[in-house]
Amino acid sequence: MSRIGRKPIPVPPGVDISIEGTAVTVKGPKGTLSRDFHRDMKVSVRDGVALVERPSDNKLHRSLHGLSRTLLNNMVQGVTVGFAKQLELVGVGYRASKQGSKLVLALGYSHPVEIEPGAGLEVDVPAPNRVVVKGIDKEKVGSLAALIWRTRPPEPYKGKGVRYEGEVVRRKVGKTGGKGKK
Repeated sequence: MSRIGRKPIPVPPGVDISIEGTAVTVKGPKGTLSRDFHRDMKVSVRDGVALVERPSDNKLHRSLHGLSRTLLNNMVQGVTVGFAKQLELVGVGYRASKQGSKLVLALGYSHPVEIEPGAGLEVDVPAPNRVVVKGIDKEKVGSLAALIWRTRPPEPYKGKGVRYEGEVVRRKVGKTGGKGKK
């Protein structure tokens, strides 16, 4: 039995979970999320907890059990608390700013990089070298943060670039400038 899959998901007050066939909709104070689950996974809500059950112990059902429970838990957490990813800009002249809802990044290119957050996402710039991506859908928050990270990934020699908060960049030693070939 999956240790993650069999854990019940507590449904906080103010959160409503409706199940129609394979579609599950979660409504909460921050918004509404909806997702289609695999047809074999049974989602039920009773006594203030949501449960995900699998019909058998075959390999497909075992692999989907924990995944389905985690996806449902992320939906409940998203509509109550929300998700956020923080990024740091490291490098001389690297900075971020907001123009309306658009994020504008100066990353050493000949042009500014403009990124428009999608629906349900919000980008915050608390400092010129910090960017915070917020939203209720964990997958969309992670995708937008990865898109921003990919605009200038951290390089290993000087450590310059966009990195996740707390990301460790392994540094390499540069050229030694020693004698030429003999």
